[in-house]
Formats: sequence, structure tokens, C-alpha cells
Amino acid sequence: MVKIRLKRVGAKKAPHYRIVAVDSRARRDGKPIEEVGFYNPRSKELKLNTEAVERWIKNGAQPSDTVTGLIRKAQGAAAEGATPKN
Repeated sequence: MVKIRLKRVGAKKAPHYRIVAVDSRARRDGKPIEEVGFYNPRSKELKLNTEAVERWIKNGAQPSDTVTGLIRKAQGAAAEGATPKN
């Protein structure tokens, strides 16, 4: 099964995440099938390829709880026409 989840990158105590489509049995930081965005929790910067995410979900991929929240945040910001800055 394919999951859409966060892959941690960045320095110690300075997390930065890539949003990736990956086999559910793979390691957290293993090789992804496709990178679909990134999230920086310190600056609240979020960039998401919504077309790729929708394609993966349509093909049966399951987003993690955290990624589901980030997708909602990105869709809400896109509806307002602004970038998310929480």
C-alpha cells in the first residue's frame, strides 16, 4: 500500500519535512516513490503539488493524519488566494 507521509530532513532540532508518496513498509527516511511537496514547521512554509496528491489519493494512497491536515491547510489557502502563514 502506498502512503503519503512526511520524510524528515534538516539539521538536529531544526526539522524540515518533505511530503512524499512511499510504500508503507519503507523506512521513514527511505527512498520515496515521488516527492509531492515540503513543509517547514518553524516558518510555517508549505508547498504542495495538489495535482500529484489528488492523483495518488485517487489511485488508492492513504495520507497520514498530519499530511491530511496539511492538505486541508493548503486547499484553504488556495481558496483564499494566499499562501498559508499560520
